[in-house]
Amino acid sequence: MFIQLDFESKKPIYTQLKHEIIAGIARKDLSAGEALPSVRSLAADLGINLHTVNKAYQQLKQEGFILIHRQKGVVIHPDGVPEAGEDYYAELKETLRPSIAESICRGLSEEEYLSICQDIFKGFKEGEKK
Repeated sequence: MFIQLDFESKKPIYTQLKHEIIAGIARKDLSAGEALPSVRSLAADLGINLHTVNKAYQQLKQEGFILIHRQKGVVIHPDGVPEAGEDYYAELKETLRPSIAESICRGLSEEEYLSICQDIFKGFKEGEKK
């Protein structure tokens, strides 16, 4: 599993880690039922605090991306990620609003914004890394 973290970023490390794992699932680099490294192992491999990995894993568990078993360890949810529901759509709108507002303020057209979104979406479908 290839995880790229930016230690100079303003974005918290646990958020970056969470997003990297979700991106791996989206690209099909990680599949349902696949084991992830233990908290201690991943923390050591990445050179970060184990509480940081634990926080990312706990959020991924709450959002239905992974399961944490005492015997089996951490695995990508065997049933796959839950389908988008009303709660997800509401959260997605809340997440996109500031991005869209800033894009408008910076002079991007709707077409430019949508083109960027389509490029990113296409990249995940084709398994591209950043």
